[in-house]
Amino acid sequence: MPKKGTTTLVLKAPKTESSVRTIYIPKTVAEELNKVKRQQEENKCLLGDEYHDYDLVVCQLNGHPYEHRVIDKQFAKLIKENHFRSVVFHSLRHSSTSLKLKLSRGNIKAVQGDTGHAEARMVTETYAHSFDADRKLIAQEMDTGFFAKVGASQKQEPDTNTLETLRVLIQQHPDLVAEILKGTK
Repeated sequence: MPKKGTTTLVLKAPKTESSVRTIYIPKTVAEELNKVKRQQEENKCLLGDEYHDYDLVVCQLNGHPYEHRVIDKQFAKLIKENHFRSVVFHSLRHSSTSLKLKLSRGNIKAVQGDTGHAEARMVTETYAHSFDADRKLIAQEMDTGFFAKVGASQKQEPDTNTLETLRVLIQQHPDLVAEILKGTK
């Protein structure tokens, strides 16, 4: 900060009605936030009138909000110390939303509820990136779940390698074969 420079932070209501929402968080995150809340309560007791309670989830020791530059600086430090790929703090929102889309198997409405977007179109246009691994999995599932059943009526002969492997296994483990045959009677 240059000398004589001042910064004023203004706390205000969210910009849209859909921004006010209930967010469902993992238990692990809730436990960490409870630790933060307990620390804030201790700070209130220690600082008394010097603590300014703005009902923030994350705040300075005295209750004041952080400037975004402070958060950005700490985030950059975390990235550097852990040798992560350099990204901006807002990238966490994009990563979280993309991951939620993946974990929910594309349930856009459920993810939209967390992001606060008024329209599902915003979620699909902004966050629904294609994942190569998912695309490969879909191709495999098409093979096993659809095409394998289409040709299932045609009897296929086992290849010679499979037959030879079975023959060796039967010779080495005749007791297992007897157990298997018992179960089919």
